[in-house]
Amino acid sequence: MEYQYPIDYHWTTDEIVDVIKFYEAIERAYEKGIERDELMDTYRRFKEIVPGKAQEKTLCGEFEDISGYSSYRTIKKAKTALPGEKISMK
Repeated sequence: MEYQYPIDYHWTTDEIVDVIKFYEAIERAYEKGIERDELMDTYRRFKEIVPGKAQEKTLCGEFEDISGYSSYRTIKKAKTALPGEKISMK
């Protein structure tokens, strides 16, 4: 995909890398599927960096606007899935 991921320039380099990994995990859920546990690990790390609901909503909304992929729906589906299940948003 050719777009810029929404990030906060106050984050450290490691935090930016981890947030981008979360966005990439959402992309994989839509494009080819991703293991639930891997997706939830990236989401847990994302929540350590972005603990507030308002900022999460803003960032995920921006990501959905530019990519067409819904982080909210993907994580909602992953939360109801069993460990080891593959999450596919196709």
